[in-house]
Amino acid sequence: MKNLQKLSLIVFVLALFSSSVNAQILTKEDSLSAGLTGRKSSFSMISGYGEVKVSYDQRFKTGTANLTRNVLFFGHKFSNNVYFFSEMELEDAKVSDETSGEISMEQLFIKFNINPANYITAGLFIPRIWLINENYLPTTFNGNDRPFVERLVIPATWREIGIGYYGTSRSIRGLNYSAGIMNGLNSKKFEFGNGIRDGRMAGSNATASNIAVTGALLYYIGNFRIQVSTYYGGSSGLDQIDSDTLNLPKGMFAVPISLSEANVRYNSTLFEFKALASVINIKDASKINSAYNSNTPEQITGAYFEAGLHILHLFNPEATKDLTLFSRIEKINLNAKVAENGVKDDFQDKTFSVTGLTFSPVKGVVIKADYVWRKTGNFNNDLHNGNPYSSTRPFYNTNQFFNIGLGYSF
Repeated sequence: MKNLQKLSLIVFVLALFSSSVNAQILTKEDSLSAGLTGRKSSFSMISGYGEVKVSYDQRFKTGTANLTRNVLFFGHKFSNNVYFFSEMELEDAKVSDETSGEISMEQLFIKFNINPANYITAGLFIPRIWLINENYLPTTFNGNDRPFVERLVIPATWREIGIGYYGTSRSIRGLNYSAGIMNGLNSKKFEFGNGIRDGRMAGSNATASNIAVTGALLYYIGNFRIQVSTYYGGSSGLDQIDSDTLNLPKGMFAVPISLSEANVRYNSTLFEFKALASVINIKDASKINSAYNSNTPEQITGAYFEAGLHILHLFNPEATKDLTLFSRIEKINLNAKVAENGVKDDFQDKTFSVTGLTFSPVKGVVIKADYVWRKTGNFNNDLHNGNPYSSTRPFYNTNQFFNIGLGYSF
């Protein structure tokens, strides 16, 4: 916990004393969103991104190869003020009874420009909360995997059905703000060890009896991008009869989930770093556990810090290729505070160290190699029946993985 507090302090201090870079235009989708297509009449466009990874488990001497995801974007401009955006994602190469593959809509919304400084999105959209949630292209982050904090604590590409409002301050240069309202989570689907990610509805018959609100402040200054964001929403979604039966509150914000985070990112010709700290509070965790015989914690925490060096730019500041040497440390506790009727499991207290290289031969393509060291606390025998993995594999507190892969976006 002390290490997490130190990482959180780093994020806070950097956010206070950092001193606008414009949002990056990396794909056709970015150009359409920013209104930089240069066409006045209506038209359509296709874009996309994807990534593939080969991973080797050093402890058990096994390897896997996987097409992690392939996403196809289709957008349409109806007028200078109305746009359509959609992304369809295929995970793990194929969908069948024998695989974990999935096809899903990652986004599908209409964007309405109010004026040059403000716009509204309506539909299935990704709100401006956290860092990777809006910057999830494989060409925008180091390592073959998205940061563990933004997968296990904060679900990456968290999308729901709702309305978002986005604006740019006219009095404070570089300041952006946003707010959103959407359907809430489903606490019945929370799985111990997976945080809140299994409670996402992702636009599929979402429970709209509960709602959630989000808000964010995003500030660009110099080479820094600084953001704070928050989420507050209900997770019950039950009618009066079911609420009474399960002894759960009823209402738009019943069984509330609150999340707060702060992050900062710096990028220059030679150096880059990013840091993030987040905390999730589940006030009625004990009621969820009683209703669904689960083990939902009252608090989940996570933080990370990453630094990188653009090696080729040491020798040629104008180099079009990029080779980044990076290192990232992450700290996660998926049951930082246990509910009064919950069971503590130190296995959910995890530390990750990721070191590697990211090579970009041309804009839109990255080749990645990284080494991951993972350490966990001891598991609780009562929760895992002696082993959190399987009876055929012994448990170890530490493990190492070597990953190579590539990604693209256009």
